[in-house]
Amino acid sequence: MRVTSAEQSRPQPAGPARDEEVPAFWQALGLPGLADVHVHFLPPRMLRRVWAYFDQAGPLVGVTWPIRYRWPDGERIAHLASMGVRMFSALAYAHRPEMAEDLNAWTLAFARTAPGCLPSATFYPEPGVLDYVQRAIDDGAAIFKIHLQVGGFSPGEPQLDPVWGLLADAGIPVVIHAGHAPVAAAHTGPDSFTPLLARHPRLTAIIAHMGAPDYADFVRLAEDHERVALDTTMAFTSFFDELAPFPRDLLPRVRDLGLAGKVLLGTDFPNIPYPYAEQIAALNALDLGPEWLRAVCWGNPVRLFGESHLGRPLTAG
Repeated sequence: MRVTSAEQSRPQPAGPARDEEVPAFWQALGLPGLADVHVHFLPPRMLRRVWAYFDQAGPLVGVTWPIRYRWPDGERIAHLASMGVRMFSALAYAHRPEMAEDLNAWTLAFARTAPGCLPSATFYPEPGVLDYVQRAIDDGAAIFKIHLQVGGFSPGEPQLDPVWGLLADAGIPVVIHAGHAPVAAAHTGPDSFTPLLARHPRLTAIIAHMGAPDYADFVRLAEDHERVALDTTMAFTSFFDELAPFPRDLLPRVRDLGLAGKVLLGTDFPNIPYPYAEQIAALNALDLGPEWLRAVCWGNPVRLFGESHLGRPLTAG
């Protein structure tokens, strides 16, 4: 998207206090909407189990985490559209064998029914993983997701090496929950993830949650690797700052990364304990400037995934 001189001169808007105010935010920036790379839609049975786990503050969550948007799929799609979110994902992730391929069938079918949804897929270290990842790509997968904490596996698993090579060669982004937050596990953290980039330096990796809590290490990886980016999911919100506060001395580097295309809007909708608007307001409150906000909230993700994945624009009224 080309930014005009008039858009460049726009002042930074006020952050939205309510979801209903989100459209006024991006309109004030001169944007056509928002593009959110970290959204979850799951098969109903799995979604109920995920929400129950959050309700119980399970061991991998560790804190009280009430789900804000406990709505049917159709209502959540409509809510995203009402806020002007014109690109979003349907991220699923496997935590055991013989699970990923069925998830891919569901998420890819879902994307065909939801305007603006990126065709999303996942994988797990198991026999046949390369074959079903290739099938997902052939079926149009534009983004993959893995969760090293929940999945309980190392990104260096030998069965995954050809998968990483395939995705690197194809240039298909992978959203990776690689950080320790909210609870550290055996294969989370930069020490587990960094060797993967040494073997596959061309991998397009989007580090979820800005790599929390090891922000400095993951910021450095994004600086040092051409195709490594960070998503903003939950970062900078008051809820997440209690779990893993972001060091403010890193913000100048985050600004540079965002302007270089390496920070992307992510929210974790619907699995958040606060309004969607709070994530947008938190980014605005960083005071990194309207150009940075335009890049993070629209330009960077749209450039990465392409305008062909955009849903319909929000119409007035």
